[in-house]
Amino acid sequence: MAWAVALLLLGTLALVAWGTLRGRPQDLPWTPLDLGQPIGAFTGRKLTALAGDAPACRGLLTQSGVRYTALPTRRDGQCGYDDAVRLIEGGARKVALSPAGIGIACPIAAALAMWEWDVVSPAARRHFDAQVVRVDHFGSYSCRRLYGRDAGAWSEHASANAIDIAGFRLSDGTRISVARDWQGSGTDRETKAAFLREVRDGACRLFATVLSPDYNAAHHDHFHFDQAERGAAGWRACR
Repeated sequence: MAWAVALLLLGTLALVAWGTLRGRPQDLPWTPLDLGQPIGAFTGRKLTALAGDAPACRGLLTQSGVRYTALPTRRDGQCGYDDAVRLIEGGARKVALSPAGIGIACPIAAALAMWEWDVVSPAARRHFDAQVVRVDHFGSYSCRRLYGRDAGAWSEHASANAIDIAGFRLSDGTRISVARDWQGSGTDRETKAAFLREVRDGACRLFATVLSPDYNAAHHDHFHFDQAERGAAGWRACR
């Protein structure tokens, strides 16, 4: 165990030195988060740390030009949320969520904005020479336990701290579906599958949890993103 801690410490020190030398504040653990900066080594942890600080999170959205409406606190027994927002199409975000009007925890909204800017849009240009205009989703808030069980831990959906992404629509009319296109077959499908894997992998740098069809059958048709707080260790799941 001691060697593992030592390796983690050495790795962190190396990242800090690298970030300092390259003039990349996003690679340093103590610098403020800026949604307009490229993704750095500590961006994901800083996004997760926004949980419980709604004013700071909303301030970052405003600073980066993301339009939103703050939602009132909601309580449904042991479920509910305090910091949810509804993203509004326009402003710095050129990609719409479909269906519109979804309420999501602010740290999810902040990570989604960066994911669209720094991961999804560049991937669409690279693979299709087109723009993403809509991201299809299966929702966020749902008062339920993990996998809909009757007992056990509550899902991050129970606090709107998660979103399930189903697919993408491009400016040239192309539609990409996680359910249909994850397993590529033929040139068109292979390109779509490569795009889906790239945006999945990019999400792993921004969200605490990213689950895809590679994880289990329950995720065969969507990506699950959440910002679960996992204490000081801060381990992250990317499958």
